Amino acid sequence: NRELGPMKLSTQTPAAASARRPWRTISAWIAVSILAVAAMAFGLGNLTTDGEPTNNPESDRAEDARLAAFPQDPSSAVTDVVVIRSEDYTVDSPRFEGYVRDFVAESEITALGRARTYLDGGEALVSEDRHATIIPIALSDDGETETLVEKVEAVADEGPFAVSVTGTETLDHDFNLLSQEDLENGELKCGLPAALIILLLVFGAGVAGLIPLLMAIMAIVVALGLATLLAQQFELSVFLINMLTGMGLALGIDYSLFVVSRYREERGQGRSELGAIEASGATASRAVFFSGSVFVVAMLGMLLVPNSIMRSLAVGAILVGIVSVVAALTLLPAVLGLLGDKVDALRIPLVGRRSLEASNPEGRFWGAIVRRVLRRPVVSLALSAGALLLLALPVFRMDVGTSGVSELPDRFASKQGFVALERDFPGATTDPVEIVVSNASARGVQTALQGLRSDLAADPRFGSGEIERSADGQVALLSVPVNGDASSTAATEAVSKLREESIPEAFEGTNAEVLVGGTSSENIDYFDSVIDPAPFVIAFVLLLTFVLLTIVFRSVVVAGTAVLLNLLSVGAAYGLLVLVFQEGVGADLFGFQQTDTIEAWVPLFLFSVLFGLSMDYQVFLLSRIRERHVQTGDTTAAVTFGVGSTARIITGAALIIVAVFSGFARGDLIMFQQMGFGVAVALLIDATVIRSVLLPSAMKLLGEWNWYLPAWLEWLPRVEVEGPRPDGQGRAVLD
Repeated sequence: NRELGPMKLSTQTPAAASARRPWRTISAWIAVSILAVAAMAFGLGNLTTDGEPTNNPESDRAEDARLAAFPQDPSSAVTDVVVIRSEDYTVDSPRFEGYVRDFVAESEITALGRARTYLDGGEALVSEDRHATIIPIALSDDGETETLVEKVEAVADEGPFAVSVTGTETLDHDFNLLSQEDLENGELKCGLPAALIILLLVFGAGVAGLIPLLMAIMAIVVALGLATLLAQQFELSVFLINMLTGMGLALGIDYSLFVVSRYREERGQGRSELGAIEASGATASRAVFFSGSVFVVAMLGMLLVPNSIMRSLAVGAILVGIVSVVAALTLLPAVLGLLGDKVDALRIPLVGRRSLEASNPEGRFWGAIVRRVLRRPVVSLALSAGALLLLALPVFRMDVGTSGVSELPDRFASKQGFVALERDFPGATTDPVEIVVSNASARGVQTALQGLRSDLAADPRFGSGEIERSADGQVALLSVPVNGDASSTAATEAVSKLREESIPEAFEGTNAEVLVGGTSSENIDYFDSVIDPAPFVIAFVLLLTFVLLTIVFRSVVVAGTAVLLNLLSVGAAYGLLVLVFQEGVGADLFGFQQTDTIEAWVPLFLFSVLFGLSMDYQVFLLSRIRERHVQTGDTTAAVTFGVGSTARIITGAALIIVAVFSGFARGDLIMFQQMGFGVAVALLIDATVIRSVLLPSAMKLLGEWNWYLPAWLEWLPRVEVEGPRPDGQGRAVLD
């Protein structure tokens, strides 16, 4: 039986083909980008702010049952309320009455024109001190909401009257606006310039520094175009844009950084321009392909979560990950083929000379560090692992929740309206708890419902509820206001106890089906949809990553070590997240809000993203170690060379991602603050402690066991990450 040779996975071929015909490749990418921009122009509006569980939870069933029993005209369903207050006049004064009448009658906003005010009768619309009134309205679309917000902001402090608005549609409008502001101010105004500065310092040349940034922008544009096409068929969240942009910058820059640095290294060793492109295509590009594959695998795990926002974030990351890899394999070699040695044009004084010297392995600074670590591997491993485990301990105190109107900055209309509503109408809300009771005419059900209403009215966490019956009397609806922000921890805990204890006790012995809907109930189901599948997602990502790395490096030890070290960096990031945001340690220093909870989607999202991104560095580093080990057979020398020759690039790549995600952390949306901070600190830990201390010391101690593959796994395909070694003219040479 003849032994099978290695599986041929050529990334060298597309690199060579693209470099030989650069204009053809570049023109194709430009054409695709134009089509993507056209798709965005028509399709971005299909993205939504809604985050719905996809597993038919209780809150959804309650909403369906309510609408079936109490069909409503969408134009009459209350979504928001306008609050009008005057310190000088009461609602009985002609001046107050005239202002309210004019505000409604002269409005070009349809929802206001058909609104019912206290002038039509209804003391419930007047505050206890009679200095304020609310106007319930039904906003139908984003355009009408934006017009109303603009109108309210224009007359907010008009003379003796203060006007504000809050509710579901207004809150969605403000979250959208804040998301866009964070994207512009954080990622684009902060992340992009910082990434460019780091690239210029790493490469020491203007052209080489700009290329990765241009690759990232191209990947983002094309991926956004693909996402808008998918949004025609599937519900995708607007937060996909932030995710896709951040990950596009990170991956596009990283992959280009790896390939361009390898190209410059090969040119420094005397290869021809085409030979250097083919050599980088056979090595760095192949590492990019495998690291991109690991990233996509990690993101696929998020698709297991039955929640539209998580799946949208996963789709955005997967799309931009795939496009970034394709760009690195085709567009980047074409650009290098067109530029050749002009890639080092526009050299930066001082930095440029050092950068060109550092493009040749092995870097003195990092080489010295890894040699010092390898002299005392046990001490290095124990100290670094112990420190990371200590940082991870606070994870056991993590509480999850979600951001509501109370977490918005004070400048937003919905926050101002919420404060005014709580002040003047503490029992009013646009997000009541809606308890839908079927078989309401059965014996004992009516008594149970009345008893529940009385119990909730006596509970300080709820207000006075109202009971409504369907036309046939078979369904009853108890609407009860929950005090405070419906998304707060206090509200969700109150409704959770209502669902799990109060309702079963009240309706025990009856044959009624009771379902609880409303925003607080939706949040409970949202938490469950994110938290419950977490063990399966984590197991899925760990298993597939382990299998892929085992195949790539033909070693269960290398794969297991990589997985364990990544878990350690993720755990440390979780612990720091709890320390800073929940417990407030250093929150003021970073300019973050302290909060009672971590956004429910953030931990699982961080796990998938950090696992995917850190594996980029893992594959890039291990491929160089494996490449040198194949040549020398000396594990210690291979580790020293691999870390020394890649640490500068890996550190630069990590700093770029830190800069990009620090842009998220600079924003006002607390969920993005947490996500940006988590990614940034984890990658700093990964690129420094993990890559420079933990991994080298672990591989030193393991020695030749690093390359252990059980005999019963010898059937696995041989996939060479490092690829064949091209000669100076670009021809493949087998050692």
